[in-house]
Amino acid sequence: MPDFNSLKDLYLVELQETRSVEEQLNKALPLLAEMADDTALKDAILQHLGETRTQLERLADMLNRHGVAPNEHRDQSMQTLIGEARKWLAMLDDPAARDAALVASAQRIEHYEIAIYGSLAAWAKKLGFHEDLETLLTILDEERRADATLTDLAKDRVNAAAA
Repeated sequence: MPDFNSLKDLYLVELQETRSVEEQLNKALPLLAEMADDTALKDAILQHLGETRTQLERLADMLNRHGVAPNEHRDQSMQTLIGEARKWLAMLDDPAARDAALVASAQRIEHYEIAIYGSLAAWAKKLGFHEDLETLLTILDEERRADATLTDLAKDRVNAAAA
């Protein structure tokens, strides 16, 4: 990307970064699911993996429509969030405590994604990218539902088992 001087430039670079976020999660979620002891937690992670793969395709389509290379940027924040989750989970021997840590780590990731997609949707609306806006709002809803599922699992099962 040449100059980085406008909201459109910022938007396109953030789309590239966000595609990187989903690509990293596509690789990390199966490993996180393997670390889950609670079957409902494992199932929720694997369900979100399917959504993540679809989100990755949607983002690549958006970038292609804009004529922007999908793989130009790598999101460092997601790399750090995933690395911290793996490190934390590897330190815990108790499966119930590990599940509680897994939920906390996954929610950090979901909150990061919610922030990204909220900003992108606001920018797409301002820039008049109506097709992008519709897609981004759909993904934002998926991320919010994933976060709500994790909250319910923590309240109803995981934290009680860890305590």
